[in-house]
Amino acid sequence: MPRDAFVQEITKPYTMCAFNRLYLKGNAVSTLPPCPQCNSEYTYEDGTQLICPECAHEWSANGEAEAASDDVVKKDSVGNVLQDGDTVTVIKDLKVKGSSLVVKVGTKVKNIRLCDGDHDIDCKIDGIGAMKLKSEFVRKV
Repeated sequence: MPRDAFVQEITKPYTMCAFNRLYLKGNAVSTLPPCPQCNSEYTYEDGTQLICPECAHEWSANGEAEAASDDVVKKDSVGNVLQDGDTVTVIKDLKVKGSSLVVKVGTKVKNIRLCDGDHDIDCKIDGIGAMKLKSEFVRKV
C-alpha cells in the first residue's frame, strides 16, 4: 500500500491541521511524543528536531538518546579526573574580578564542588571567600 493511501486510511475519521494535530470530534490528538522534560503535549517539529514551546527543550526526532550532562568528566590542567571533595592547587595567579585581590600560585583549595558552566569548580578560598574557578587553572593534589 502506498504511503499516501496508508495515511488517508488511518486519518479518515480525523482532520489534519497545523502543528501535526489530528482532530476527532473537537479533541486534539497529537502524533508527536510529549516533551521528555516537562511532559507538555504541545511539541512541534522543526526539521529533524522536536521542540517544546513551554520549556524550550529541543531533542532529536529520530529517538536517539542524548548524552546527559551528568556523564561529563571534569579534568584538571594535567588531565586528572576531579571529583567533589578533592583538594586542588592553583597553577597560575588569578585576579579576582571586581576586587584588587589575587589568588596566588600554589594556593591550596580544599573540598571543591563541581558544577555546570564555564567556571566548573565552586569553592571557598581562605582569605578571599567563596568563588568559582575554571578547572584548567587547578591541579589535583
